[in-house]
Amino acid sequence: MAGEAKQASTFVKHKIIRIAESKNESAVKATLARLRRGIGKTPGSLPDLWEITLSDLPEALQGIGEEPTHGEWAVHTALTLYALHQQGRDPKKQSMNREGEFLGTAVRRLLEYDKNNEDAVMRRFHAVAVSDSFERFSWQLRGLILLIRAKDIPLDYPALTQDLYWFQFPDRRDGIRLKWGQDFYRVTRNEEMSSEGSIKEKENHKSGE
Repeated sequence: MAGEAKQASTFVKHKIIRIAESKNESAVKATLARLRRGIGKTPGSLPDLWEITLSDLPEALQGIGEEPTHGEWAVHTALTLYALHQQGRDPKKQSMNREGEFLGTAVRRLLEYDKNNEDAVMRRFHAVAVSDSFERFSWQLRGLILLIRAKDIPLDYPALTQDLYWFQFPDRRDGIRLKWGQDFYRVTRNEEMSSEGSIKEKENHKSGE
């Protein structure tokens, strides 16, 4: 299954790159609009999306029955949410997909921009984390992405694809939740240096009084 999660992530990455590198702006806008119409829908239920979400899909992710596979769900959900996030922005000049900007990291950035709305943001983040079904999880995630989009904060969609894949397995959800919490509270080296600098500045100011 780990291989399938990685393949789903790579597939989404290549699809987003293809969209961003297209020279046909009208086709890009049409593609993103089609993907947005797929939000909340079952993979494969909209023929307009087959070429985007199913074309070139690795064999390991392909279903053979009437029910979508975990990989198909992860890919479909990630690409449709990416299209929502990218709405109104040029994928070439202002991509809402950025490597290393994990969900917890993005929410932390959101709070830095919107400190007055901290309670509402954290309620939404917690609602995403405690979702007890993939359907509810993807719905709550949509609302969180709308908040992130409003502040032009990007997200790592290939990484999110792996989260979407694993969240479909109840016994893996706590591990995904832990990762989101770690990313949210993780202090970077730059932040440590900034904090140390602020402390020293305050100490020097006191000593000079």
